[in-house]
Amino acid sequence: MTEFLKTRLAGWRRPETLLLLMAASVPLSFATWQALLNNFAIERAAFTGAEIGILQSLREVPGFLAFGVVFLLLLIREQRLAYVSLLLLGLGTAITGAFPTVIGLYITTVIMSIGYHYYETLQVSLSLQWIDKKKAPETLGRIISVGSFTAIVVYGLIWLTSDILALDYFWIYAIGGGATALFALVAWLGFPAFPQKVEQHKHLVLRKRYWLYYTLTFLSGARRQIFIVFAGFLMVEKFGYDVGAIALLFLVNAAINVWLAPKIGRLIGRIGERRALILEYIGLIGVFTAYAFVEDATLAAGLYIVDHLFFALAIAIKTYFQKIADPADIASTAGVSFTINHIAAVFLPAAFGFLWLISPAAVFLFGAGLAACSLLCALNVPQHPQPGDEVLVGRVPLAAPAAAE
Repeated sequence: MTEFLKTRLAGWRRPETLLLLMAASVPLSFATWQALLNNFAIERAAFTGAEIGILQSLREVPGFLAFGVVFLLLLIREQRLAYVSLLLLGLGTAITGAFPTVIGLYITTVIMSIGYHYYETLQVSLSLQWIDKKKAPETLGRIISVGSFTAIVVYGLIWLTSDILALDYFWIYAIGGGATALFALVAWLGFPAFPQKVEQHKHLVLRKRYWLYYTLTFLSGARRQIFIVFAGFLMVEKFGYDVGAIALLFLVNAAINVWLAPKIGRLIGRIGERRALILEYIGLIGVFTAYAFVEDATLAAGLYIVDHLFFALAIAIKTYFQKIADPADIASTAGVSFTINHIAAVFLPAAFGFLWLISPAAVFLFGAGLAACSLLCALNVPQHPQPGDEVLVGRVPLAAPAAAE
């Protein structure tokens, strides 16, 4: 009987299971924080578009500094650092409701964001190291699916606790953040330290041949900020969505992702990264242009759902990099790419927060322009990318694998 239990436990204590468990823990905090943010900021802290833009810029500073992960790996194992990041995410979320002021919300957001962005950086690195290239698109889709399922539970509970039980923001934030911290402790105590297949570089790696990956990552980060910051703010400010309505909108997004994300992963595996990225960017050009002129609350909600679904195709950027990368570069490049992803994110929300006061439509039209630039880059992705064949135009000779360029 004892041997049987050991065998069963060993079957569950695998890298893929750990990735799924950690993916489930993130939305417990982040979905809570995100679903409540606009209403909490407007109702309790009297935010306008300017303050929400500044807050979102502050939220992205830890993402901009994500390259620091590679230096922390000199002191702590990558897997353990992921657990610490989850604990910090939970803590920052749990205390948010206790500080309903502009400065208080800025500070708790930065604490939450350090945990969130460092975890996301490590999750990308560990996934690309632990998952076989052939299985990567589908497995990454499953990770999104698990996170979306957890988000469904969170949004449902937010709707129940805010609209039916009338719980205060303080308690909802505390429950969501505490649950993430509990999951992190379970993962830390319940899983062994998994060995690295390839020893990762402990210094910053920037390679010229990765230039298209860096460009796609930068444009993705800039474009995504417009969706994260201003699409949700539009729902509350222009169309008057309350906490329950926002939670239900997020719930619909998550429910669709549970079913669709693994299928998108399989689709990317079948049609390749080039075609998947082209499809995503053509769709996003249309969605952002429609955002600029929408006047109907229901249509705006539909655009929000479609917008969210297109971002699932961004799995293709990660698997594109996995196919062209030196395996020893993955951890360092995950940190560098998160920094690149957040270069625009540090200043763009604050700048667009002031532009929003003049013309909300201009913010979304700029997003359509970014999607068009991304489309041009996607056309330069080979159908079968690999080391030495990273781009169609602008190819850089393959360098010695151990040396950073």
